[in-house]
Amino acid sequence: MNIQALMKQAQQMQAKMQKIEKELNETSYEGTAGGGAVKVTVMGTMEVTAIEIDQDMMDDAEVVAESVMLAVNKALADAKKDRENKMGTLTQGVKMPGMF
Repeated sequence: MNIQALMKQAQQMQAKMQKIEKELNETSYEGTAGGGAVKVTVMGTMEVTAIEIDQDMMDDAEVVAESVMLAVNKALADAKKDRENKMGTLTQGVKMPGMF
């Protein structure tokens, strides 16, 4: 394989990675806890965009805090797993530093 072909292949891979990255960043992920009483939404950028708490849970701050933490962690884990799966198909399992 010559250098030009290799460079073209690298450019194509970079374009695909940018497209996947954009799609992932625009995807929302939801985590729930407390039997659905707490719902957290995060974006693929790992930014929390919404937290919903059932009014019936508001009497117990400790349970609310734990449920929010669990829901956030679930949503973030789903986002990370999706990122690893989609980028992994592109990189064919090669870990890219700083990507995930």
